Amino acid sequence: MGFIAALSAVIFAVVEGIGILTALHAILFIRSSQGAIAWAIILITFPWVGLPFYWVFGRNKFNGYIEALRAGNIQSSNLVGKTISEMKKFSLNEGDSFLEEKTSSEVFSSISGMPFTRGNNAELLINGKKTFETLFSYIEKAEKYVLLEFFIVRNDEIGERLKNLLKKKSNEGIKVYFLYDEIGSRKLSLNYISELKGAGVCIMPFFTTRGRRNRFQLNFRNHRKIAVIDGRYGFVGGHNVGDEYLGLKKKYGGTWRDTHLFVEGPCVLGIQLTFAADWFWAVRKKIDLNWTARICPESDMTALPIPTDPSHRLDTCLLFFFNSIMSAKKRVWIASPYFVPDDSIVHALQLASLRGVDVKIILPGIPDKKVAYLAAFSFFPRLLMPGIKIYRYSPGFMHQKVVLIDDNLAGVG
Repeated sequence: MGFIAALSAVIFAVVEGIGILTALHAILFIRSSQGAIAWAIILITFPWVGLPFYWVFGRNKFNGYIEALRAGNIQSSNLVGKTISEMKKFSLNEGDSFLEEKTSSEVFSSISGMPFTRGNNAELLINGKKTFETLFSYIEKAEKYVLLEFFIVRNDEIGERLKNLLKKKSNEGIKVYFLYDEIGSRKLSLNYISELKGAGVCIMPFFTTRGRRNRFQLNFRNHRKIAVIDGRYGFVGGHNVGDEYLGLKKKYGGTWRDTHLFVEGPCVLGIQLTFAADWFWAVRKKIDLNWTARICPESDMTALPIPTDPSHRLDTCLLFFFNSIMSAKKRVWIASPYFVPDDSIVHALQLASLRGVDVKIILPGIPDKKVAYLAAFSFFPRLLMPGIKIYRYSPGFMHQKVVLIDDNLAGVG
């Protein structure tokens, strides 16, 4: 018994020591002070529970992604440089700024790592029927290749339609590259994947857990929902591949409100570059794509793709929203299914209100993630200010991620 007691004491001491060291890591590297304090308390007080949770959910940076791209010359040399040089052929003219303050547009470009380009066209695709009709029509017209990347892919009615269309195009000699997130698409059947592979479609999981340091990081998921056709046409937005995105499920009242965006023009190269980088992470191979930009003759919109992910040194998504809100003169309208801002965004919204900016925030009335839904309530008291109004979308679930700043800046994500 004495040996067992001594061994238990040693084990407890070791676990407590690891908990203290991990708490120090949290204090040094967790982004927010509130999060760092919370993790430190849990790790020191309840290390047996806190340590496994921290190993899975604690880090906010995705390891190895940038290093892999540099090793494959995606990040450091050929592809990124050539793509940005091509996009710069259609960058804004000297002194031309669609924003009142030129510095604000320069900040957006710095956040993105890409230039604003002119000669683009953009079309809002409201809800699933319009989105998938448009996407499928452009896949049908593809002449060289189709790039697809989704967080969720289901083998339901809309998933079967996509699968059959991709098999058809692959059999016609069109190259199809398909990335899906293995966590978001964990229910996707092996038969679905096998059928596509059998037809010659290159379909792969993103492998968010690739690498020793990412093995248990289940909070790292590839949440992108993008498509590129022949390097000329692009799609970004909120829709995954599933019947619920068409309102075909009784859940959420049978209504799913979402927004996607169809784009053509030089900005499509930025979307394609994002896919190419993700594909290299997953497969460790480059793909031969069209990197020649084309302007849209029927339109001259200014556009900028801003890829955001936890591999970047800066918090690009946070900086985008903060700069957008701080640059607003008349209005800030935000629609989001998950409203859990950090202090800087709350302060930016408060300052916008004090400047007399019209702030409207639309959130779901019917949630799909109750934790995020309930967490949003903790921020409402701090936003009870003149000019700030918060609404609930009541017909069903609202999944769109959209921001509108004044009359000249909009974002769809």
